[in-house]
Amino acid sequence: MKTSWRSASLVVSAVAVAALTTACGSETAPPASSQNVGATAATGGYGSGTGLGSGYDAGAAGQESAATQAASAGELTVATNAELGELLTDSDGMTLYRFDKDVAEPPKSNCDGDCATKWPPVPADDATAGVGIDKNKLGSVTRTDGTKQLTIDGWPAYRYAKDTQAGDVNGQGVGGTWYALAPTGKKAQGEGGAEAADLPGLSTRQDAKLGEIVIDKNGHTVYRFMKDSPWPMKTACTGECLEKWPVIEPVDAEDTEGIDLKGSGPRGQGYVVFDRPDGIKQQTIDCVPIYTFAGDKKPGDTNGQGVGGTWFAIRPDGKPVGASEQ
Repeated sequence: MKTSWRSASLVVSAVAVAALTTACGSETAPPASSQNVGATAATGGYGSGTGLGSGYDAGAAGQESAATQAASAGELTVATNAELGELLTDSDGMTLYRFDKDVAEPPKSNCDGDCATKWPPVPADDATAGVGIDKNKLGSVTRTDGTKQLTIDGWPAYRYAKDTQAGDVNGQGVGGTWYALAPTGKKAQGEGGAEAADLPGLSTRQDAKLGEIVIDKNGHTVYRFMKDSPWPMKTACTGECLEKWPVIEPVDAEDTEGIDLKGSGPRGQGYVVFDRPDGIKQQTIDCVPIYTFAGDKKPGDTNGQGVGGTWFAIRPDGKPVGASEQ
């Protein structure tokens, strides 16, 4: 297995990205000032990672304050999920989550405003370690509103507003950035989780039914939408569609393994970043926009395959698995 992705720089010049995007026929690059905050939040699973941003107001601050002051965690417990293995819950059995756009060293939360309403931060005040939990993993981080949020091995902890009863894991994999917390602070992903933690941004795996398919950094299957267009590059998945089919954010070419980086577009360039009309930047393979599926809860799942007759796993050269290109 090649290892160049491990040590390679993840910096790509803006000029190169712009040139490659044009090569795929993109006609929808938005002005620098036209950021669609709502769309960005959907892509990241309600977390834009932009802090208070330009949309900050007193109402949003009030929402965050209310969310931050959610029910206390109490004694944390270790629960076992059939698919995800061991995961962390609060004293009421509600699953705790972590956000990929946060930082663990030093701890920092990037989920504010509307994000914090949908992903309420877990207060740190009375959280204690129950059986099977290392108390030294518990800590806290000061949020933008001055409150203390619980951290697990440095990762800020959250609940998910759509989890309504003990044992729910509806937040698992949302936006490709939200994951249930394991007792160690790592992502709870069941079997294959350890391998997934060591994957490059994009790589491939051999699926027993589908053959060689592309997977993301978390080991989740990557898909393409047959209603999208590679030339000129256009997308038909917007708005609520992005909640079920989160886009793959830009991945540096050096952070890939086994992906066809040339493609069939002009100048042989097909591995480019798509500037979507909603302001979101999306990775492509052979000029085809790529996504994950919120219904895939763990590495190896292929629940998105064939959905609606329009969504298919993608091969390293951008071809759909089990469907003819349209």
